Amino acid sequence: MGTTQADLTRTAGKPIHCKAAVARKPGESLVIEEVIVAPPKVHEVRLKIICTSLCHSDVTFWKLKDFPGCFPRILGHEAFGVVESVGEDVHDLKEGDSVVPIFLPDCAQCIDCTSKKSNNCSKFEFKVSPWMLRDGTSRFTTVDGETLYHFLSVSSFAEYTVVDIANVTKIDPFVPPNRACLFSCGVSTGVGAALKSAKVEPGSTVVIFGLGAIGLAVAEGARISGASRIIGVDINSDKFEIGKQFGVTDFVNSNSYGDKPISQVINEMTNGGGDYCFECVGMGKLVQEAYACCRKGWGKTIVVGVDKPGAELTFKSFDVLHLGKTLIGSLFGGLKPKSDIPLLVKRYLDKELQLDKFVTHEVSFQDINKAFDLLVEGKSLRCVVWMDK
Repeated sequence: MGTTQADLTRTAGKPIHCKAAVARKPGESLVIEEVIVAPPKVHEVRLKIICTSLCHSDVTFWKLKDFPGCFPRILGHEAFGVVESVGEDVHDLKEGDSVVPIFLPDCAQCIDCTSKKSNNCSKFEFKVSPWMLRDGTSRFTTVDGETLYHFLSVSSFAEYTVVDIANVTKIDPFVPPNRACLFSCGVSTGVGAALKSAKVEPGSTVVIFGLGAIGLAVAEGARISGASRIIGVDINSDKFEIGKQFGVTDFVNSNSYGDKPISQVINEMTNGGGDYCFECVGMGKLVQEAYACCRKGWGKTIVVGVDKPGAELTFKSFDVLHLGKTLIGSLFGGLKPKSDIPLLVKRYLDKELQLDKFVTHEVSFQDINKAFDLLVEGKSLRCVVWMDK
């Protein structure tokens, strides 16, 4: 990967001048410019980013004109890197470690992080902050002294970044960088939603609303779990051919049934509804459709998509009581970053989890705006951006 121990030691404790792709205005092309990355403080590490991938959340916040959108900002949160240096009181990470930064904190100490029942750290609440986790400041400035905002505690669209240890997970160095970065967010979220949040059982019927990268990752998790029928729902019929690669067995184009509710279509197809229904788009009305077509008595509806702030859901009290269905949220697939990601990595190394088919494009750092174009135009699932190619 072109990084030696001598290189890491030479820069430790000093500010680093490097290149970053800076979002300066909503929706405008990122600008590659020289930035200064400060040394890590207490409980922080500085990472040399090897490669990063583009997620829909990056596009969402790149377009967002109001807070929590803010500019100038270094976006990016799916990445693979190497620890360049460590701050004080860092004991589980060292220079040269292979790691993935993850937006969801895992302090490994609080009641939630030490419980098998939760992945919502109670010491560091997840929020879309423009600052570092503990002290509310930035580690990025321009050469002119202008402060640059962080994104999701990662900011991987830079050659170097500073991340809190609660947001870093060690990873097996045998995983190729352009596959390792996928564990940071989308693929882990979808696969985890099927394996951990829903606990999909062999022989079951799964319904997935939205066949983007996360929906397809849910399909991959359902395939691994042994689901016998995986029904994909999308407005783009081309997604069916793509979905077949991930185990999708049936496809429903939600634009093809006029005023007929899609939940009714699914209920008729399945003789009563799916065992597990996943909403992977981030639309309240689709959550309600998913709930309406999960089987009474034992059906689970799993909310994976991120809706706009303030969005509300409405259900009839009678239905909640009498139908016996379950509705759950699945942030980061219910995964605990420090303990569950290594298990997914093992599935990949054992050739059980197939990552290659998620990577549809690879570009150099200088062409990062092309990655945005590909995702916005619906032409890519995951585009990997190499920092040094």
